[in-house]
Amino acid sequence: MKTKSTLELADVKKIAAAAEAEALRNHWAVSIAIVDDGGHLLWLQRLDGAAAISAHIAPAKAHTAALGRRESKGYEDMVNGGRVSFLSAPELKGLLEGGVPILKDGECIGAVGVSGVKSSEDVQIGKAGIAALGL
Repeated sequence: MKTKSTLELADVKKIAAAAEAEALRNHWAVSIAIVDDGGHLLWLQRLDGAAAISAHIAPAKAHTAALGRRESKGYEDMVNGGRVSFLSAPELKGLLEGGVPILKDGECIGAVGVSGVKSSEDVQIGKAGIAALGL
C-alpha cells in the first residue's frame, strides 16, 4: 500500500490566507474554495463585494480540478475546441478556468477554485494560495 498525504486544517487555513492576501492585494472581490482529493468542500469564503454566483462557481471549479487531477482550464479548452460531448461527463460541473489541483509527490491531495475576476486572475489567486504550502 501507498502512504498518501492529506490536507489538514492548518494547511487549508494557510492556503486560504495566502489566496485571500493575493486577492486583496489586487483589489479583487472573489470567492475561494478549497476541496480535498475527492472534491469535498473543506473551505469556502466569499470576499466582500464578490458576486453571489461566485460562491457556487468556485467550489465547482475546485471539485473539477480535484477529480480530474488537473487544472479545470483543460476541460474548458476541450469544450471550446469542439468536444462538446464532454459537457455530459459525470460529476464535472466547473468546466471553467480557475480550478487548480494541489499536487504533492505527484499525487493530487486537493484543489483550489476561485471565481470572481478574469479566469487567469482566478488561477493566479489559487496558485498563490497553493504556493503557501511550499510544495
